[in-house]
Amino acid sequence: MLTELKREAYEANIALPKQGLINLTFGNASAIDRARGIFAIKPSGVDYADLRPIDMVLVDLDGKIVEGKLKPSSDTPTHRRLYLGFSSVGGVVHTHSSCATAFAQAGRAIPCFGTTHADYFDGEVPVTRKMTPKEIAGAYEWETGNVILERFKKLDPLDRPAVLVNRHGPFTWNATLAKAVEVAVALECCAHMALMTLQLAPKLTSIEPELLAKHFKRKHGPGAYYGQAKK
Repeated sequence: MLTELKREAYEANIALPKQGLINLTFGNASAIDRARGIFAIKPSGVDYADLRPIDMVLVDLDGKIVEGKLKPSSDTPTHRRLYLGFSSVGGVVHTHSSCATAFAQAGRAIPCFGTTHADYFDGEVPVTRKMTPKEIAGAYEWETGNVILERFKKLDPLDRPAVLVNRHGPFTWNATLAKAVEVAVALECCAHMALMTLQLAPKLTSIEPELLAKHFKRKHGPGAYYGQAKK
């Protein structure tokens, strides 16, 4: 089972540069085995071309390394915090994809201007507040997770499975790691389109509530009808 968990994390990590979401070694992905309370994550600073499934590091929800010869990603505490705070999440992805990161650096949420965005996110992609000097000087990566959870106090993490960390970059998640990777791809696509839309129509307002609800709910929730029926 843990071998499969490592492979799941490995396949997600190598998918990120293939999807154009990663430059150099910026970013990471992790998958959790909820029954065992263990997640697999990319090792820190290892080039994606050199990664192997065996290189994935296993960490428990107390932050203890369970298995692995390499040091886990420096963002491991953030992933751990999200797993502890979002019980419905099975995988977490962090990238520095260019357009989504541009919004994060500007401290701006990604507005929902159209139905492509509405297919994945039930409204704007939120941005966190800036971290305080004390948070930055302390347990920085853990506090990064805390500011994300703070931003989601009144939001369903599966209705908006992404966030922009102010001055930093995007994190995505979902019930499975494969879905979290899909959301990361969709997020960058929506961020790119939002930037172009703002160039064409700087004063454009967000999508109409009725159209947002129609597109989001046709793909999510008990009334969803998009795609093929599950066997």
